[in-house]
Amino acid sequence: MTTARTARTTEERRREIVRLARATGSVDVTAVAAELGVAKETVRRDLRVLEDHGLLRRTHGGAYPVESAGFETTLAFRATSHVPEKRRIAAAAAELLGDAETVFVDEGFTPQLIAEALPGDRPLTVVTASLPIAGALAEAENVSVLLLGGRVRAGTLATVDHWTTKMLAGFVIDLAYVGANGISREHGLTTPDPAVSEVKAQAIRAARRTVFTGAHNKFGAVSFCRFAEIGALEAIVTSTLLPAAEAHRYSLLGPQVIRV
Repeated sequence: MTTARTARTTEERRREIVRLARATGSVDVTAVAAELGVAKETVRRDLRVLEDHGLLRRTHGGAYPVESAGFETTLAFRATSHVPEKRRIAAAAAELLGDAETVFVDEGFTPQLIAEALPGDRPLTVVTASLPIAGALAEAENVSVLLLGGRVRAGTLATVDHWTTKMLAGFVIDLAYVGANGISREHGLTTPDPAVSEVKAQAIRAARRTVFTGAHNKFGAVSFCRFAEIGALEAIVTSTLLPAAEAHRYSLLGPQVIRV
């Protein structure tokens, strides 16, 4: 009886740790140990197990939640997380525009920053499923915006489903800027929602060139739906917080890896 109760308590404690991480964006070992009334080593052990189950990613002194089929951060939350890093990434990504005249810009906060960094001194057509991005660019000089129709997801304010992918399938796009909830060498680019996954996959199919942008914490994370392999990318733009050795491992799969 005692063993069963202990197991149940352990499971409940780990569920609470996941809940806290998802509610606040991260957890600290010391704070969680104090709040739950257990030893810090117990919390560290819990974090190791939760990382093995793909629910959390450990950091020095704590952990943060991995986005999954059951949990996804909102656009509002992403706009408060790693913002200086994302701004550097977006500026570097915009410099990869080259001679592209038609550009797909994915949903998300970093893509929104890319859209704002695109040059305004020459004609450009931007295709996007993101309402915030379409709104930000609607009055930009020299920019034509094509907003993809479909069902609007509340958390990201982006369109999905067959209307969106059918419209995308009718285009040949010079360059696609795509994001993901996770990127790994084994599983490629992943995202929690199947409908979002299909929009991203269709954008990559429609594009001559594809650039992935993501903060360092996206690397090694794996979500529910795979939509592209690393080899489908021309370039990966991230920050110097991704170790050079790990960046090199990704480059061996095909894309240029740019750290800023």
